[in-house]
Amino acid sequence: MEFIANRITIDDKICNGKPTIRGKRISVQTILEFLSAGEEKEEILRQYPSLESEDIDACLKFASELMNRNFTIKTVA
Repeated sequence: MEFIANRITIDDKICNGKPTIRGKRISVQTILEFLSAGEEKEEILRQYPSLESEDIDACLKFASELMNRNFTIKTVA
């Protein structure tokens, strides 16, 4: 299991290897989708009582760090 930002974990045995929060079955993608839909942090924490405010901050930091990388798009036949 790999830890990122002390809260984001990647384990191929949990959620098919998607980044999750502290090894729980709550993916970073799920939290980011809630936020992008306009959901407030407090509402997400109410829906997922095992989460902490810092977990949501870690999801945002994780996404931001992914966007700091360079990507190359290639045409595939």
